Amino acid sequence: MSDVAIELFGVSKRFGPKVAVNGVSFSVPKGAVYGLIGPNGAGKTTTFSMMCGYLYPSEGSLKVMDVDPTTPGALKGRLGALPQDAVLPPGWEVGALLMYWARLSALAEPEREAREALDKVGLMEAWNVQTQALSHGMAKRAAMAQALMGSPPLVLLDEPTAGLDPRVAAQVRQVIRDMKGRQTVVVSSHNLQELEELCDAAAILDKGTLAQAGSMNELTGQGAEFRVQIARGSVIIPELTVMPHITDARMESDTVLRVRFSGGVAPEEVISQVVRHLLQHDVLILGVSRGQRLEDRVLQML
Repeated sequence: MSDVAIELFGVSKRFGPKVAVNGVSFSVPKGAVYGLIGPNGAGKTTTFSMMCGYLYPSEGSLKVMDVDPTTPGALKGRLGALPQDAVLPPGWEVGALLMYWARLSALAEPEREAREALDKVGLMEAWNVQTQALSHGMAKRAAMAQALMGSPPLVLLDEPTAGLDPRVAAQVRQVIRDMKGRQTVVVSSHNLQELEELCDAAAILDKGTLAQAGSMNELTGQGAEFRVQIARGSVIIPELTVMPHITDARMESDTVLRVRFSGGVAPEEVISQVVRHLLQHDVLILGVSRGQRLEDRVLQML
Protein backbone atom coordinates (compact mmCIF):
# COMPACT_ATOMS: atom_id res chain seq x y z
CA MET A 1 0.00 0.00 0.00
CA SER A 2 1.19 3.49 -0.86
CA ASP A 3 1.91 6.13 1.80
CA VAL A 4 0.11 8.62 -0.43
CA ALA A 5 -3.66 9.13 -0.09
CA ILE A 6 -4.17 11.24 -3.24
CA GLU A 7 -1.99 11.70 -6.31
CA LEU A 8 -2.68 14.04 -9.23
CA PHE A 9 -0.64 13.62 -12.41
CA GLY A 10 -0.93 16.49 -14.92
CA VAL A 11 -4.66 16.85 -14.27
CA SER A 12 -6.64 19.26 -16.44
CA LYS A 13 -10.37 19.92 -16.60
CA ARG A 14 -12.13 21.81 -19.38
CA PHE A 15 -15.73 22.94 -19.59
CA GLY A 16 -16.08 23.65 -23.30
CA PRO A 17 -13.48 26.30 -24.16
CA LYS A 18 -12.92 27.20 -20.48
CA VAL A 19 -9.94 25.57 -18.77
CA ALA A 20 -10.78 25.32 -15.05
CA VAL A 21 -7.73 23.24 -14.05
CA ASN A 22 -4.57 23.12 -16.15
CA GLY A 23 -1.87 20.45 -15.71
CA VAL A 24 -1.95 20.20 -11.92
CA SER A 25 0.24 17.65 -10.13
CA PHE A 26 0.67 17.14 -6.38
CA SER A 27 0.26 14.44 -3.75
CA VAL A 28 -1.39 14.23 -0.32
CA PRO A 29 0.33 12.03 2.31
CA LYS A 30 -1.79 9.60 4.29
CA GLY A 31 -2.68 10.82 7.77
CA ALA A 32 -2.10 14.48 6.91
CA VAL A 33 -4.40 17.47 7.03
CA TYR A 34 -3.87 19.04 3.60
CA GLY A 35 -5.06 22.43 2.43
CA LEU A 36 -6.33 23.58 -0.96
CA ILE A 37 -5.67 27.31 -1.26
CA GLY A 38 -6.56 29.89 -3.88
CA PRO A 39 -8.84 32.79 -4.76
CA ASN A 40 -12.25 32.41 -6.38
CA GLY A 41 -11.82 30.88 -9.82
CA ALA A 42 -8.50 29.23 -8.93
CA GLY A 43 -9.84 25.72 -9.58
CA LYS A 44 -10.13 24.54 -5.97
CA THR A 45 -13.70 23.26 -6.15
CA THR A 46 -13.11 21.63 -9.55
CA THR A 47 -10.02 19.86 -8.18
CA PHE A 48 -11.99 18.86 -5.07
CA SER A 49 -14.78 17.44 -7.25
CA MET A 50 -12.34 15.38 -9.30
CA MET A 51 -10.81 13.95 -6.11
CA CYS A 52 -14.31 12.86 -5.05
CA GLY A 53 -15.05 11.31 -8.44
CA TYR A 54 -17.86 13.82 -9.08
CA LEU A 55 -16.02 15.12 -12.18
CA TYR A 56 -13.69 13.30 -14.55
CA PRO A 57 -10.43 14.93 -15.66
CA SER A 58 -10.16 15.98 -19.30
CA GLU A 59 -6.45 15.11 -19.23
CA GLY A 60 -4.08 13.49 -16.77
CA SER A 61 -5.01 11.05 -14.04
CA LEU A 62 -5.78 10.77 -10.34
CA LYS A 63 -5.32 8.09 -7.76
CA VAL A 64 -7.36 8.31 -4.57
CA MET A 65 -6.67 5.70 -1.89
CA ASP A 66 -4.82 3.68 -4.55
CA VAL A 67 -7.84 3.49 -6.87
CA ASP A 68 -9.22 5.45 -9.82
CA PRO A 69 -12.02 7.65 -8.39
CA THR A 70 -13.90 7.49 -11.70
CA THR A 71 -14.51 3.75 -11.19
CA PRO A 72 -18.09 3.35 -9.88
CA GLY A 73 -18.14 2.28 -6.23
CA ALA A 74 -14.35 2.29 -5.87
CA LEU A 75 -14.43 4.79 -2.98
CA LYS A 76 -17.58 3.57 -1.25
CA GLY A 77 -16.95 3.52 2.49
CA ARG A 78 -13.44 4.90 1.99
CA LEU A 79 -14.20 8.57 1.39
CA GLY A 80 -16.43 11.11 3.13
CA ALA A 81 -17.06 14.44 1.42
CA LEU A 82 -18.59 17.79 2.30
CA PRO A 83 -19.18 19.75 -0.92
CA GLN A 84 -19.11 23.55 -0.64
CA ASP A 85 -22.77 24.05 -1.50
CA ALA A 86 -24.17 20.87 0.02
CA VAL A 87 -27.98 21.11 0.29
CA LEU A 88 -29.98 18.79 2.53
CA PRO A 89 -33.16 17.40 0.97
CA PRO A 90 -36.33 18.82 2.59
CA GLY A 91 -38.93 16.70 4.32
CA TRP A 92 -36.50 14.64 6.40
CA GLU A 93 -35.67 14.67 10.06
CA VAL A 94 -31.91 15.02 10.48
CA GLY A 95 -31.44 11.73 12.31
CA ALA A 96 -33.50 9.76 9.81
CA LEU A 97 -31.63 11.30 6.88
CA LEU A 98 -28.24 10.45 8.34
CA MET A 99 -29.32 6.88 9.06
CA TYR A 100 -30.55 6.58 5.47
CA TRP A 101 -27.17 7.76 4.19
CA ALA A 102 -25.42 5.38 6.59
CA ARG A 103 -27.39 2.46 5.17
CA LEU A 104 -26.50 3.54 1.62
CA SER A 105 -22.85 3.41 2.70
CA ALA A 106 -23.40 -0.11 4.08
CA LEU A 107 -22.44 0.93 7.62
CA ALA A 108 -23.22 -1.82 10.12
CA GLU A 109 -24.89 0.34 12.79
CA PRO A 110 -26.59 3.28 11.05
CA GLU A 111 -28.14 4.86 14.15
CA ARG A 112 -24.97 4.69 16.21
CA GLU A 113 -22.90 6.13 13.35
CA ALA A 114 -25.42 8.94 12.82
CA ARG A 115 -25.56 9.86 16.51
CA GLU A 116 -21.77 9.78 16.91
CA ALA A 117 -21.27 11.98 13.85
CA LEU A 118 -23.85 14.51 15.05
CA ASP A 119 -22.21 14.56 18.46
CA LYS A 120 -18.81 15.30 16.87
CA VAL A 121 -20.19 18.42 15.19
CA GLY A 122 -22.18 19.47 18.28
CA LEU A 123 -25.63 19.00 16.76
CA MET A 124 -27.32 16.25 18.76
CA GLU A 125 -30.24 18.58 19.53
CA ALA A 126 -31.19 18.48 15.83
CA TRP A 127 -31.87 14.73 15.69
CA ASN A 128 -35.65 15.16 15.31
CA VAL A 129 -35.55 18.54 13.51
CA GLN A 130 -36.76 18.84 9.92
CA THR A 131 -33.92 19.68 7.54
CA GLN A 132 -35.75 22.71 6.10
CA ALA A 133 -36.00 24.18 9.63
CA LEU A 134 -32.22 24.20 10.15
CA SER A 135 -30.25 27.44 10.12
CA HIS A 136 -27.41 27.76 7.60
CA GLY A 137 -24.81 26.85 10.22
CA MET A 138 -26.79 23.86 11.50
CA ALA A 139 -27.34 22.57 7.95
CA LYS A 140 -23.60 22.88 7.28
CA ARG A 141 -22.82 20.82 10.39
CA ALA A 142 -25.42 18.18 9.50
CA ALA A 143 -23.85 17.85 6.06
CA MET A 144 -20.42 17.54 7.66
CA ALA A 145 -21.76 14.81 9.97
CA GLN A 146 -22.65 12.85 6.83
CA ALA A 147 -19.02 13.04 5.72
CA LEU A 148 -17.75 11.78 9.09
CA MET A 149 -19.97 8.71 9.48
CA GLY A 150 -18.07 5.45 9.48
CA SER A 151 -14.72 7.21 10.09
CA PRO A 152 -13.64 6.87 6.44
CA PRO A 153 -9.86 6.89 5.88
CA LEU A 154 -10.17 9.97 3.64
CA VAL A 155 -12.34 13.03 4.35
CA LEU A 156 -12.66 15.95 1.91
CA LEU A 157 -14.11 19.18 3.31
CA ASP A 158 -14.89 22.18 1.09
CA GLU A 159 -15.23 25.38 3.18
CA PRO A 160 -16.21 23.46 6.36
CA THR A 161 -16.40 26.53 8.64
CA ALA A 162 -17.86 29.07 6.21
CA GLY A 163 -20.91 30.73 7.74
CA LEU A 164 -20.42 29.19 11.18
CA ASP A 165 -20.28 31.28 14.34
CA PRO A 166 -16.85 31.43 16.06
CA ARG A 167 -17.71 28.91 18.78
CA VAL A 168 -18.97 26.28 16.33
CA ALA A 169 -16.13 26.96 13.88
CA ALA A 170 -13.66 26.28 16.69
CA GLN A 171 -15.43 22.99 17.43
CA VAL A 172 -15.23 21.96 13.77
CA ARG A 173 -11.51 22.78 13.71
CA GLN A 174 -11.04 20.55 16.75
CA VAL A 175 -12.82 17.71 14.95
CA ILE A 176 -10.33 18.10 12.10
CA ARG A 177 -7.38 18.13 14.51
CA ASP A 178 -8.67 14.94 16.12
CA MET A 179 -8.64 13.18 12.73
CA LYS A 180 -4.99 14.04 12.04
CA GLY A 181 -2.83 10.92 11.93
CA ARG A 182 -5.82 8.57 11.97
CA GLN A 183 -7.50 9.79 8.77
CA THR A 184 -6.41 11.91 5.83
CA VAL A 185 -8.24 15.23 5.59
CA VAL A 186 -8.26 17.66 2.66
CA VAL A 187 -9.63 21.10 3.51
CA SER A 188 -10.44 23.75 0.92
CA SER A 189 -10.91 27.19 2.46
CA HIS A 190 -10.47 30.94 1.99
CA ASN A 191 -9.60 31.22 5.69
CA LEU A 192 -5.80 31.17 5.44
CA GLN A 193 -5.24 31.64 9.16
CA GLU A 194 -7.37 28.57 9.76
CA LEU A 195 -5.46 26.52 7.18
CA GLU A 196 -2.10 27.60 8.58
CA GLU A 197 -3.24 26.45 12.02
CA LEU A 198 -4.69 23.12 10.87
CA CYS A 199 -2.67 21.88 7.91
CA ASP A 200 0.57 19.94 7.63
CA ALA A 201 0.90 20.86 3.96
CA ALA A 202 -1.02 22.57 1.17
CA ALA A 203 -1.32 23.23 -2.56
CA ILE A 204 -1.79 26.81 -3.77
CA LEU A 205 -3.80 27.13 -6.98
CA ASP A 206 -4.12 30.23 -9.16
CA LYS A 207 -6.14 30.52 -12.37
CA GLY A 208 -6.27 26.74 -12.67
CA THR A 209 -2.56 26.12 -12.31
CA LEU A 210 -0.42 25.01 -9.38
CA ALA A 211 1.50 27.98 -7.93
CA GLN A 212 3.24 25.95 -5.22
CA ALA A 213 2.78 22.83 -3.11
CA GLY A 214 4.67 21.75 -0.03
CA SER A 215 4.72 21.49 3.73
CA MET A 216 3.37 24.40 5.74
CA ASN A 217 6.92 25.12 6.91
CA GLU A 218 8.05 25.36 3.29
CA LEU A 219 5.13 27.57 2.27
CA THR A 220 5.57 29.98 5.15
CA GLY A 221 9.37 29.96 5.08
CA GLN A 222 9.66 28.87 8.71
CA GLY A 223 13.05 27.36 8.06
CA ALA A 224 14.47 30.59 6.62
CA GLU A 225 13.22 33.59 8.59
CA PHE A 226 11.67 34.82 11.82
CA ARG A 227 10.20 37.98 13.26
CA VAL A 228 10.80 39.66 16.60
CA GLN A 229 8.11 41.87 18.13
CA ILE A 230 9.89 44.79 19.80
CA ALA A 231 8.35 46.43 22.89
CA ARG A 232 11.00 49.06 23.51
CA GLY A 233 14.57 49.89 22.51
CA SER A 234 16.67 50.58 19.42
CA VAL A 235 17.71 47.79 17.05
CA ILE A 236 21.06 48.35 15.35
CA ILE A 237 20.66 46.52 12.04
CA PRO A 238 24.35 46.46 10.96
CA GLU A 239 25.26 44.59 14.14
CA LEU A 240 22.79 41.86 13.23
CA THR A 241 23.74 41.48 9.57
CA VAL A 242 27.35 40.62 10.42
CA MET A 243 26.32 37.72 12.66
CA PRO A 244 26.99 34.17 11.40
CA HIS A 245 24.33 32.67 9.09
CA ILE A 246 22.21 35.86 8.93
CA THR A 247 21.60 36.95 5.34
CA ASP A 248 19.28 39.90 5.95
CA ALA A 249 17.81 41.89 8.84
CA ARG A 250 15.44 44.84 8.64
CA MET A 251 12.63 46.58 10.47
CA GLU A 252 9.32 45.83 8.76
CA SER A 253 7.67 48.43 10.98
CA ASP A 254 8.55 50.42 14.07
CA THR A 255 8.00 47.34 16.22
CA VAL A 256 8.71 44.30 14.00
CA LEU A 257 12.21 43.06 13.17
CA ARG A 258 12.49 40.50 10.35
CA VAL A 259 15.59 38.32 10.17
CA ARG A 260 16.45 35.92 7.33
CA PHE A 261 19.15 33.27 7.61
CA SER A 262 20.89 30.66 5.49
CA GLY A 263 20.23 26.94 5.48
CA GLY A 264 22.34 24.33 7.22
CA VAL A 265 21.87 25.76 10.70
CA ALA A 266 19.24 25.02 13.33
CA PRO A 267 16.72 27.90 13.42
CA GLU A 268 16.74 27.93 17.22
CA GLU A 269 20.47 28.71 17.21
CA VAL A 270 20.02 31.81 15.05
CA ILE A 271 16.96 32.94 16.98
CA SER A 272 18.78 32.52 20.27
CA GLN A 273 21.81 34.53 19.19
CA VAL A 274 19.66 37.39 17.88
CA VAL A 275 17.47 37.51 20.99
CA ARG A 276 20.54 37.36 23.22
CA HIS A 277 22.11 40.27 21.35
CA LEU A 278 18.94 42.36 21.59
CA LEU A 279 18.54 41.76 25.32
CA GLN A 280 22.18 42.66 25.94
CA HIS A 281 21.47 45.99 24.23
CA ASP A 282 18.41 46.72 26.39
CA VAL A 283 15.85 45.90 23.70
CA LEU A 284 12.66 44.53 25.27
CA ILE A 285 10.91 41.76 23.33
CA LEU A 286 7.23 40.86 23.24
CA GLY A 287 7.54 37.69 21.17
CA VAL A 288 9.19 35.75 18.35
CA SER A 289 7.43 34.07 15.42
CA ARG A 290 8.98 31.92 12.70
CA GLY A 291 8.25 32.43 9.02
CA GLN A 292 5.65 34.53 7.29
CA ARG A 293 1.96 34.31 7.84
CA LEU A 294 0.46 32.05 5.18
CA GLU A 295 -1.76 34.93 4.08
CA ASP A 296 1.28 37.14 3.38
CA ARG A 297 2.97 34.33 1.46
CA VAL A 298 -0.11 33.64 -0.70
CA LEU A 299 -0.63 37.33 -1.47
CA GLN A 300 2.98 37.56 -2.65
CA MET A 301 2.52 34.61 -4.99
CA LEU A 302 -0.88 35.38 -6.54
